[in-house]
Amino acid sequence: MADVFVRSSPLDPAAEPLLEGLISEYDGRYGAASRPGGARSEIMRYPAEAFTPPLGIFLLLQRDRETIAGGAFMSHDDETAEFKRIWTRPDLRRQGLARQIVLALEEAAAELGYTRAYLTTGFRQPEASALYLALGYRPLFDTSVDPTLYRSLPFEKHIGAKAGQVGTYPVFAPAASLEDATKRVAAIKAEQEGKVSARLASYLASAA
Repeated sequence: MADVFVRSSPLDPAAEPLLEGLISEYDGRYGAASRPGGARSEIMRYPAEAFTPPLGIFLLLQRDRETIAGGAFMSHDDETAEFKRIWTRPDLRRQGLARQIVLALEEAAAELGYTRAYLTTGFRQPEASALYLALGYRPLFDTSVDPTLYRSLPFEKHIGAKAGQVGTYPVFAPAASLEDATKRVAAIKAEQEGKVSARLASYLASAA
């Protein structure tokens, strides 16, 4: 049977392999004690509604009705969609599935009117960084610096009506230490969570 993309939700039982897979991988790479509540607290950070149209998408790739890969995005503003939850089943990696997911997310985000994709990956996931660079994402960090001084590595890419345009967001300077980088990432995530929550609240209010 051919692979099939399915629009789903974090609450869908079919999404469990993706969510649990990410939790296991993040805790394995960074340690379950690397953040309060471990990776589960980060994976469950946003409400499911943040990943539903017209603000976002939660996408699964299924083979024979089994989830083998997936990803999602949520809204920061009218321009920017943040890609999240990008995952491929470990035994099926190096087959181009992650690339398919990112490109499908770009297409879905562009269909909803977004013109900029933003995403991050951790400093212990060089294969993810290599994928995003290969897909034309612009690093918002100094690639010549030890990645631990960023902890979370941000990327951007124009999509949709602005596809091909060069990004203009400033590149972050490295922190003085991993501890300082961790504090900065926490502050950035809190700011982004505020944007997502505000967008969701505004949409729900207008739809009421």
